[in-house]
Amino acid sequence: MDPRPEDAAAPRREELRYVYAITRDHDPATPWPEPLRGVAGGPVLAVRHAGLSALTGPVPAAEFGEAPLRARLEDLRWLEEVARAHQRVVDTAARTARCVVPLRLATVCRDEPGVRRLMASGRDRFTAALDRLDGRVEWGVKVYAVTGADTSAEQMTAGPSTGRREPLEQRAEPAHSTSRGTGRGRQATEERSGREYLRRRSAERRARDERWQATRDSVRRVYETLTPLADATRLHTPQAAELSGVVDPHMLNAAFLVDGTDSAAFATRVRELDAGLPAVRVELTGPWAPYSFLSTGPADPPPPQARPASGGGAAAR
Repeated sequence: MDPRPEDAAAPRREELRYVYAITRDHDPATPWPEPLRGVAGGPVLAVRHAGLSALTGPVPAAEFGEAPLRARLEDLRWLEEVARAHQRVVDTAARTARCVVPLRLATVCRDEPGVRRLMASGRDRFTAALDRLDGRVEWGVKVYAVTGADTSAEQMTAGPSTGRREPLEQRAEPAHSTSRGTGRGRQATEERSGREYLRRRSAERRARDERWQATRDSVRRVYETLTPLADATRLHTPQAAELSGVVDPHMLNAAFLVDGTDSAAFATRVRELDAGLPAVRVELTGPWAPYSFLSTGPADPPPPQARPASGGGAAAR
């Protein structure tokens, strides 16, 4: 049937192909749950090539072309919407397929042949990642210092005392003098008051050091307990309070690659650590698609020294 005149006259919206993730191509193809909508509300479609399958979807060129995309990346609200849609598709795929390799946010090809070229050029890398990550999931573990009524976030962020003697004028309140003279009783009272002040300050400093040490020991115990339960670990920068909205100092932000059959045991161990370490609060997120383990670099070394975020940390999951 011929198109109606008004349809023929209407400008055709140019579309590009957004690529979410790569997985193995199974025959028959993996049935994706319907309706699954991705970025810009578009459907999610599979493009198959050389043993791989790319999860893709149409997006408008007016937003995802090279120049407009560069400008849009400065729009945090737009970027958040895209990131949420991207995450939704990848997470759904990770629950459906045995293994997926998520691609970077805003990976866009011109058309379906472009998606096939992407798979062909990266086939060795994608295949190696699928072999390495097959059957594994990522768990996120965040550890926060617990700040009690007498332990402010400012104190924890300041860290332990340096052990250096403080100037006298900072250690003791200045002695008060009056123009009417001072007797022995007044002098004794002032000396006693000064000693009490110094003892109180010393006790506060020791208590702060002990809390700090307990926090560091707890963070290290969390990491050293969970590492043997995982196939690999990655350390991310702790998030600053401005990004996370959490006031307690963020001490550890780690990702663990865990075999899917061991996931329940891993989650149970995290909950046990959270209950048994009063100096810290341990949060578990996941399971996720293994975003943090796509590179083939060496595993991270243990955290050399637990430090709270000081601001401007990298965004984490």
